[in-house]
Amino acid sequence: MKDKGFGKTILSDLQQNDLFHSLKRDLLDVYDFYLDRESKDRLSRMNRVRRGFAMSFWLLKGMFFKLTSARRLLLLVAFVFALSGNQASFNGQYFSLRADFRIISFIIVLVILMLELMDKLLAHDELLVGKKVQAALMPTDNPELKGWDVWLYTRSANEVSGDLVDYLRVGDAKLGVALGDVAGKGLGAALCMARIQATLHAIADDFTSLAALMSRMNRIVCRDGLPTRFSTLVYAEIAAGSGTMRLVNAGHYPPIVLSGGKHEVLKPGAPALGITKKSRYTEQKVQLKKGDSLLIYSDGITDARNQRGEHFDDGRLLALLPGLKGMTSEKIGKEVVGAVDRFIGDARPNDDLSLVILRRTQ
Repeated sequence: MKDKGFGKTILSDLQQNDLFHSLKRDLLDVYDFYLDRESKDRLSRMNRVRRGFAMSFWLLKGMFFKLTSARRLLLLVAFVFALSGNQASFNGQYFSLRADFRIISFIIVLVILMLELMDKLLAHDELLVGKKVQAALMPTDNPELKGWDVWLYTRSANEVSGDLVDYLRVGDAKLGVALGDVAGKGLGAALCMARIQATLHAIADDFTSLAALMSRMNRIVCRDGLPTRFSTLVYAEIAAGSGTMRLVNAGHYPPIVLSGGKHEVLKPGAPALGITKKSRYTEQKVQLKKGDSLLIYSDGITDARNQRGEHFDDGRLLALLPGLKGMTSEKIGKEVVGAVDRFIGDARPNDDLSLVILRRTQ
């Protein structure tokens, strides 16, 4: 891509419609990244003046300790030079040299900024490659099955996602649908989820019992996964022309059945995958009538936070459901996602958001 030039770039930046919101979001990100929960609680109990000084100091302290050791020392030198405000001069036989410590301080800070930006851009390029690979593994369209209206949706909070939304054909007239969530975010969670997705595709056809399938999945994750990583997973199978759905839940939020203007939260499942090899799973059967829907969702919906730190939570989700009566699966999904987006407003998403809607049409 050809460079627009310095002047045109600055002019383009100034003409952005969301410039103020972008700056506000960046400042909130700095606040969330560098301050822990205890510091935030202490700030909330201070008056405005004291809070301003304390927050500035704690932000600088948080930034200082996140630098590498070499960059911390450079920054410390820059602070000393900036506060001294002195000049150094050298008068030799053939030339004289005068240096302003404040200028040297500025140059050091600029070098540190360039190094940090370089690290970020290199990591970002790698994440973009990971994002393309992950997108290639995810379904590009919604599956079609006689008697069913299926809608799948996932949106990552960062470049790559730790959520899994996928489907697979089981025999000639069945469809398997999965929604999973690996603990944590970022590249590590995405790699773990890719392995779980590949495992599910590889062994799903070998099991008639969904409980046995999930037990096998769990043993594989315990054997091959990381001790600190576990994953929740809901796997459901539907058949063409039938309203009987089979599903198994490994530690995920219980799916919700929408019937008319009412809803029913299904029973909780067994432990998540990767916690213990001894976990046992139970297959559930759900009978859906024409017009009924099943909603499977990730914690990116209920844990979504607005700028005040409030969660969307289960209560807001359940209050939304009666108004979804008679809608298609896509309309139901977009209403839920839209409600979450309106709730969080300008706040940056804090977790991956995924949703699966299975609606019986016959």
